[in-house]
Amino acid sequence: MTTSIENEIYSYTYSLVTQGDTKFYSLTIPSEVLAKTCFVTNRFDDKEEGFQRRLDKNRAQEIADYIDSGIGSIPNAIILSAQSEAEFTLKKGGRALSFRADPKAFLVLDGQHRVWGFALSQKTLRVPVIVYHGLSRKEETRLFIDINTKQKPVPSELLLDIKQLAETETNDEKIFRTLFNYFSENENSALRGLLSPSEKKVGKISRTTFNQAFKNVNTILGDQSDINIFHIFNNYLHAIKTTLKDDDNSLITTPSVFKAIISFFTDVAPRVKFKYEGDYSTDNFISVLHPLNNINQNHLLKNKRTYTKIVDILNQSLSKNFSL
Repeated sequence: MTTSIENEIYSYTYSLVTQGDTKFYSLTIPSEVLAKTCFVTNRFDDKEEGFQRRLDKNRAQEIADYIDSGIGSIPNAIILSAQSEAEFTLKKGGRALSFRADPKAFLVLDGQHRVWGFALSQKTLRVPVIVYHGLSRKEETRLFIDINTKQKPVPSELLLDIKQLAETETNDEKIFRTLFNYFSENENSALRGLLSPSEKKVGKISRTTFNQAFKNVNTILGDQSDINIFHIFNNYLHAIKTTLKDDDNSLITTPSVFKAIISFFTDVAPRVKFKYEGDYSTDNFISVLHPLNNINQNHLLKNKRTYTKIVDILNQSLSKNFSL
């Protein structure tokens, strides 16, 4: 690699890649050079030709902090389209390309937050890049669409499932994982056979839904042991299924209904504690939940777009008919 700062011309060796009728160049460029030569055009500021989303500074800062921590690497290639301002040139007789260090040299098609994160970082890295040359704006936009629709992201359920292996779980995630496993494995579990640990499945409660639901009640769990938390919530869920007559599990496996049911625990538990001196048995939960017997399942399901509305329905019924 040779660099001529005074003339603002940068040269790097490359590999030519051909895929069908398409050609592009694979190389690495220092992060500080990318910061000087890349730009984005978003849909909000340029309604005529913009196609990117807005830049999120917090996301870029997270990338910068990750780089500065020295704990990992970001091997994904930044995808660029050379603009006329780059004066993009292939050197004769060699395997090098050159471009002018202009702020509008390269339009970022994929990786805008990484480019910004690299710019915010205290370190200078060699960054893998893919450079297209000679694309029209229509071709750039179509390539952007292909990149963002053909690549399927890793399910959040799988990422949560493998965080233990990566040793990156938060304390809450460890608690939720342990609780999820209890509900998966215990023979008396109210959710036995209804959980899906690493992917979304119809008729199953995903790990993501499970964690989101229990995050809503995490602050009231106190110093209870994991196994005690399981037994209390297991008794509660058995009582809920009995009271709402959810024999086919169609209610409890609806994500918004499950979140609502878990959130509703904060309204039910104090009543059980007061009426039965903290004996959280299934029968005592059923006794307290008795006012919900007449709730129509369809009434809950038609409000499944927002779990908070379902919580309101449950709470209104309980408060209206509850007696000590």
